[in-house]
Amino acid sequence: MTKIVFRTTAHKPSSPVAQFAPGEVIFAEGDAGAEMFILQSGRVEILKLIGGEERRLAVLEKGDFFGEMAMLEELPRNATARALDRVTALTVSPVTFDQMLRENPEIVVRMMRKLSSRLRSVEDDLDRMAHALAVAGGHRPAPTEPRPAAKKTPGAHRLVSDDGATIFHLSVGSETSIGRRDPVTGIDPDVDLTPIDTHRSTSRAHARIYHRGRKFFLREEIGTSNGTFLNEERLQTGVPVELVDGDQVRFGAVKLVFRMGD
Repeated sequence: MTKIVFRTTAHKPSSPVAQFAPGEVIFAEGDAGAEMFILQSGRVEILKLIGGEERRLAVLEKGDFFGEMAMLEELPRNATARALDRVTALTVSPVTFDQMLRENPEIVVRMMRKLSSRLRSVEDDLDRMAHALAVAGGHRPAPTEPRPAAKKTPGAHRLVSDDGATIFHLSVGSETSIGRRDPVTGIDPDVDLTPIDTHRSTSRAHARIYHRGRKFFLREEIGTSNGTFLNEERLQTGVPVELVDGDQVRFGAVKLVFRMGD
């Protein structure tokens, strides 16, 4: 059995499952890191020292992972992780991580999304810096108002709760992503089930609905937890099934009805 070496500023448990009290530092910026963590319960805040002040970068929840960059790059931690609540986390060594990648492809997908999000953020910062330098040099005027963020346009087709109180409109595009908001990457699915998924039974990237011509199809994403169901029949991951008006769909514990627009 692979021994997972765990390191914190407080203790060094030998078990791969570790617990932290509220306010306890899991690892500090600048620490050497040989493992990553997967949150099983509680919340963790990620902090970074910027301009002499400690600033919060993100708050992570159940199912999120952190510390992977130090493990992959074999460099010191670039931020501090601190428990906000009583936290239970799984520690993953490089050897165990390799095994997890083979057995759970969702980890690869989420890490790619996270890295892609970071790259976009850096590109946005570079664009702002270039614009500021251009304005300072008198090459072009500064815009009077910031550009509004792009908004997703809802379509007529929708997912509706049994009581009709909650309605999620599908995207007008060819595909609609369904899941929960990912605080690590900042990526929002087209249908964000976070407000009604009180038990966090759905995955960040849980499923997709897409249409071809006049037909609609539902497909479960790879690595989804707790399953996707159509009329109470479990879907096979990655295999699309046709949706018709009135079909009952369930993402984890969240039950909805598919309705086609006029």
